[in-house]
Amino acid sequence: MALITAASKACLTALDPSASKAALFSGSSNLKLTGCVVMSNSIAADAIKLQGSASLQVDCLISAGGVSLSNPVTTVCASPITQALPAADPFADLPAPPATNPCQNSNQSTLQPGTYCRGLSLSGNVTLSAGVYVIQGGDFKANSNANISGEGVIIYLAGSAGVSMNGTATVKLSAPTLGTYSGVLFYGDKANRTGSNTFNGTADSLLTGALYFPTQDVNYLGNFSGKGGCTQVVASSVQWSGNANVNQDCTSLGMRDIPATQSIKLVE
Repeated sequence: MALITAASKACLTALDPSASKAALFSGSSNLKLTGCVVMSNSIAADAIKLQGSASLQVDCLISAGGVSLSNPVTTVCASPITQALPAADPFADLPAPPATNPCQNSNQSTLQPGTYCRGLSLSGNVTLSAGVYVIQGGDFKANSNANISGEGVIIYLAGSAGVSMNGTATVKLSAPTLGTYSGVLFYGDKANRTGSNTFNGTADSLLTGALYFPTQDVNYLGNFSGKGGCTQVVASSVQWSGNANVNQDCTSLGMRDIPATQSIKLVE
């Protein structure tokens, strides 16, 4: 008979249905995920891969395909779950914020919500006021030694816009806790099916909320997460090569639980 087990919560979800290494942990990274799982929808034999000297602690690894581990992973579950059912896109219902006129002025130390028509390249000390930021015509860039902060912000990357954060930048941003974009910090255009987004920064950086790039890649290189470890990544593929503690008890910050999948096991 078949035994169906309940869905788990996911901290990292890779949505690509067939990519090799859709969820990749590499380098000398040390990642601890508490109360949640890594989920990959890819049917590749190495849909979830841990290589190099990377270290991973997680409740479980769940893959629609297989799992390839260069060294042991510490899990709560007895072993990784493979050949699982794919997980649904948890933010499939999230609307794209519309662009607004006029274009905002980016040459200020305190920025206002609205549309930035030539991207948003930030240097020095910059504060983002709460609200919706639509980035188009260029990338969202945190340049070297920038100090960027803001609470209650959602950053939407329209068209081919992406994210690039320098490793020497300090970025402290948090998502809204109420409303349509509650718990979502970065949102990549679903029509943009190319490119990657790089999240790097100092150990003092905090990205609190979900990084949602359903059709793009996310490279998470920084040695940081969000307040109380509250960072979620949902992307076409995820490459993690930084050190962080990630926690899934985040509903107080407006973040929603992200279901992994129901798994079906055959029982003799």
